[in-house]
Amino acid sequence: MPARRSTWPLLLGSAVLIAGAIAAAWFGQPVDDTHTATGAMLIAPAVRGVADCIARPDHPTPARQAPLPGCMGQEGSAAALVESTLQRLQPDSPQAGTGFPLGYTLTVPLLRLFRAEGADWVVDQERVQRVVRTVRDTARPLILFLSASYFAQQAPIEQVLLEDQRNLARTRDGVLPPDTYRGETLYPWSMARTDTPITARRIQAIQALLAALCALPQEDLAKIQGITLLGELHQLAPHFESGMGFTPFYRVTDYGPASEVAFRDYLRQKFTTIEELNAAMGESYPGFGDVQPPSRDLRTEHLSRYTEHIDSFAQGSVPISGWSWIAGSAEALWVQVYRDGSLIGRVPVNQGRLDVLQAKPELGSASTGWRLDMDFRSLPAGLHRISALLELAPGKLVHIGSKEIAVMGREKQILRLPPQRELPATVPAPPGMQASLDMPPEGQSLHYNPLVPLWHAFRRQQVMDYLRLFDGIVAQSCLRTVARYTHQMLPGVVPGWDANKFALDDTLRTQGDIRLGVDLHGSVTHDKGFAKLLGSLGQHAYGITEFIPMRAMDTQELKTTLQRHAMRGARFLTFFLEPPLEERPVQAVPYAFSFDPHNPQFGSAQLYRAMQEILGPAPAQ
Repeated sequence: MPARRSTWPLLLGSAVLIAGAIAAAWFGQPVDDTHTATGAMLIAPAVRGVADCIARPDHPTPARQAPLPGCMGQEGSAAALVESTLQRLQPDSPQAGTGFPLGYTLTVPLLRLFRAEGADWVVDQERVQRVVRTVRDTARPLILFLSASYFAQQAPIEQVLLEDQRNLARTRDGVLPPDTYRGETLYPWSMARTDTPITARRIQAIQALLAALCALPQEDLAKIQGITLLGELHQLAPHFESGMGFTPFYRVTDYGPASEVAFRDYLRQKFTTIEELNAAMGESYPGFGDVQPPSRDLRTEHLSRYTEHIDSFAQGSVPISGWSWIAGSAEALWVQVYRDGSLIGRVPVNQGRLDVLQAKPELGSASTGWRLDMDFRSLPAGLHRISALLELAPGKLVHIGSKEIAVMGREKQILRLPPQRELPATVPAPPGMQASLDMPPEGQSLHYNPLVPLWHAFRRQQVMDYLRLFDGIVAQSCLRTVARYTHQMLPGVVPGWDANKFALDDTLRTQGDIRLGVDLHGSVTHDKGFAKLLGSLGQHAYGITEFIPMRAMDTQELKTTLQRHAMRGARFLTFFLEPPLEERPVQAVPYAFSFDPHNPQFGSAQLYRAMQEILGPAPAQ
C-alpha cells in the first residue's frame, strides 16, 4: 500500500494458488496467450509521502517531520509532490511511448482524517480539502484509494478505538492483541460486525470525503478513473508473521458472541431443518442453537462432539509442497505428484520460497517452490504414500521424496498402507540439483470435519459483507459510475500460508459492481498464464493495486508485461514511487520495493529506468 510497507512481498517470488478449482486450472497445464480484452491501462504509481502530506496536522511538533513543500496553508495539497515526482518519471525524451497514460494513485488514510475536538473526534475538513485540492490541481488521471486495513495508520483515534473491544477480532481464546509484521504495527480490527465504532468512523470519513469531492466540477471528477476499497481485508490469526501457516495450535477469527450467533443463522439458511444438518454432519444436535463453531484439535483436546474439531486440514484438503532447483537450468521445471503410485497432479516450479533463498543464497532466486492441494475427503481411511518426481525432460524423472500420511475416520482403526503401484522409472539427480518434499510432514494425520468448510465459508462471507457495505456507500455518491475495485492480497501465492485462515477467496473475483483488484509480487507480475487467470476472475476488467516484480526487468520485458496485462483487461497498474531526493523528509526511509533510480534493492533502479523508457515523452498539453 502506498501509505506503508506491503504485507507480504518479502515472502514471495512467484505464482498463485487462490482456491482449489482455480489453482487446478492454472497449475495443471500451460496456458496459451490469446488476448481476450483490450483497453488503455493507466500507469498509476503511488507516490510515497502523499498520505503524510494529506494527513499533516496544521502545527506539527518538533518531533514530527517538517511539512513537505506545498502541503500546508490555505491552498495546501499533495499536487506539487505528485507532479514533481511524475515529471521525473516521464521527462521530455526523443523516444516514443507505448500509449500507456501516466496518472497516480491518491491514497487517503481514512482514520488520519480525524482530529480530537474536546471529548469527541471530528473529521478535519482541512485534511479533506487537501485531498480535494490534490485532485483539482493535478491534471492527471488518478485511482482513489480509500485506505483502511489492519495496518496502523499512525492516527491518534486508533488508540481510542482499541479500547473498545467491539472493534477487535476474537479467536476462541478471546480478543486478539495488537501485533507486528516486518516491523509494522497491526491492529486486529474486526469484520464480524458492521455496527462497530471503527466501522462508523470509517463510514464517517468516507462520506465526508465523498461529499467534498462531489463539490468539484465534473471535469475534475472525471479524472478519477477507479476507486479501490479499504485495502487488504481478511480474517486474522495470532502472531500474523508466523501464525498464518499450517503449523499446529490452530487459531482463527472470528469467534465473538455476535459471530457465533450469525454462524447459526447461516446454518439455518443452508439447512431447512436440524435433521437435515444432522444428516450432513453425522451428528445429533437437538437444535441449531446447540451448534458451536469448530474450535478444538482432537489430537490434544477433549471434544464433546466430533464436529468441534478444526485444524489446517479439517476442511478436507492438504497441501503437498516443496522446492526444486537445478544449477544453470533455463527451462521451466515441473513436478509430478503421486499417491500410492498413481499420478494425481503436475505443477510448475515457480512459487516463492524466500526462506529457501535466505538459507541458500547461491540459488539466486526465490521462485523455487511448488505446491498441489490434495482433496482427501473421498480417500479410504488408512495410510497413503505421497511421492514427488521432478521432470528433467519428457520421460526423464528424478525422485525428490516420499511421505506417508494417515487419513483418519471417526472411529479408531488399524491403519494399513494399500497396495502400491510402481512409480515411473527415475534417473539419478543431475549435478547441482537441490530439491525437497517439505509438506505434509511424515505421518501427518488427516481428519475431515464437514462442519469446517461451512465455518470457513461463513468467515469468507463476513469479509465480503464488510466490503459490500463500503461499496454501497460509494455507490450512493456522485462517483457511483466510477469503477470500484478490491485491494486484496493473494495468500495462496505463499506455499506455506493457509488461505483458509485469511478467508478472502470470495473477494478474489469480480462480484456485481465490485471489480477484482489485487497485489502482484514476484513472478506473478509477468506470468502470462496468471494474466489470463486474472482476466477471467475479473471478468476481463481488473486492477493491479501493487506491482512489485522483486527483480530487475529490462525495457522490453517490462513493456511486454504491461502490454499483456492491458490486453487481458487490467485497467490500471500501481507501483511505489519515491519523490525526488530534495523533497523527501530527512528521516524518511525509502521503501525497499519503490521504483527509484537511487534504490539498489530488488532491481528497483533498473525497473525505474525501464518504466521511464516505456512511458517516453510526456504528451503535449
